[in-house]
Amino acid sequence: MHRFEILPDYWFRLAPNGSVQQTAAYGEAQRRLFDEADFATARRIITHWPGYSETPLHGLDRLASMAGVSDIHYKDESERFGLRSFKPLGGAYAVTRLLAREIARRGGAQVDTDAISRGAYQDITRQITVTAATDGNHGRSVAWGAQMTGCRSVVFIHETVSEGRARAIAALGAEVRRIPGTYDDAVCAAQQAADQDDWYLVQDTTDGQAVETTLDVMHGYTLLAAEACDQLPYDGPPTHVFLQAGVGGMAAAVIAYLWARYGRARPISLLVEPDLAACCYLTIAAGRPTVAEGSLDSIMAGLACGEISSLAWEILEPGAFAAMQIKDEAAADCMCALADSRFADHPIIAGESAVAGLAGFIAAARDPEARRTLRINEHSRILLFGTEGATDPEAYERLVGRSADTVCVH
Repeated sequence: MHRFEILPDYWFRLAPNGSVQQTAAYGEAQRRLFDEADFATARRIITHWPGYSETPLHGLDRLASMAGVSDIHYKDESERFGLRSFKPLGGAYAVTRLLAREIARRGGAQVDTDAISRGAYQDITRQITVTAATDGNHGRSVAWGAQMTGCRSVVFIHETVSEGRARAIAALGAEVRRIPGTYDDAVCAAQQAADQDDWYLVQDTTDGQAVETTLDVMHGYTLLAAEACDQLPYDGPPTHVFLQAGVGGMAAAVIAYLWARYGRARPISLLVEPDLAACCYLTIAAGRPTVAEGSLDSIMAGLACGEISSLAWEILEPGAFAAMQIKDEAAADCMCALADSRFADHPIIAGESAVAGLAGFIAAARDPEARRTLRINEHSRILLFGTEGATDPEAYERLVGRSADTVCVH
């Protein structure tokens, strides 16, 4: 019998989803947003980008033994395209797709998307400005996509985004505009600027009014799940996937891919958020989109969002099994644990937002009632997504106690 009390004791709050369709087939409502052609297109385009390579999938064998489960695998996005997060799969992909549509509209009937990513069509792309709001990583992805394709980018950040993240975005050629308020205020500012100046909005969330580019972002994210499933060392699906959720776009994309790939045998999917910015948790608990009020202040900056994306909700309402809240202290401890090789045989660099799913799993695995509710047992196979590395080196050093450069990665 495993002694689960040896796991870290993290505070959490759990809300089961009363609308989940856990054993339903992947249906037409889901295919309207994500189908096999969407997965294939994203994979074809992104894998042809300069510098593409699969990111590693690590086994957290020590943690699996502590938690009394069969195995735990962690998809490590700490070096994706040199940007240290999974976000290029979304923002840069959406920029490429947007430009392909616009080039075709302006007369380029046969548009080569590979050529766009090599900087072709700059007679058209240099006339185009893309804009986005960000907590850090999405804006960096959009700026990188704009730099790669030859268009201009303007990125809106809110008042609590760190200077390190702002500098990283500007280093990719973007104009960075800081505005008062929260992430949601930055989203409004980007939308207003796009409307006023005839720019193209590349946002990872939507209120349902403009969905094409947001859906492109989410389609790009599905490559994250496709790579992970191909890398798993066993046949069949994992039993559980714990997913950090800001506006819900990444979580919805992963759930959609797993649902389409595994059908009725898909894993139980859990959404994990900071307790001070838990819009997905509040939405799951209420059964309808619900805004998280307040400052939304969390060290998990990429998850500090107050309003769920309407597109994400279309997948999460039937697809997510439950949602969880955790505290910042749990994220900081998980960053240290990975760096110190407490959970694996080698150190792993993980940023603040990368470890929410990991912290949520640990909190649930330690609690007997949560284990029963979530059906966690000795046969469980857990999949986690480490969505960023040290995207803010100063914050990483402050939280972990040493520079990411000194953590020896396997």
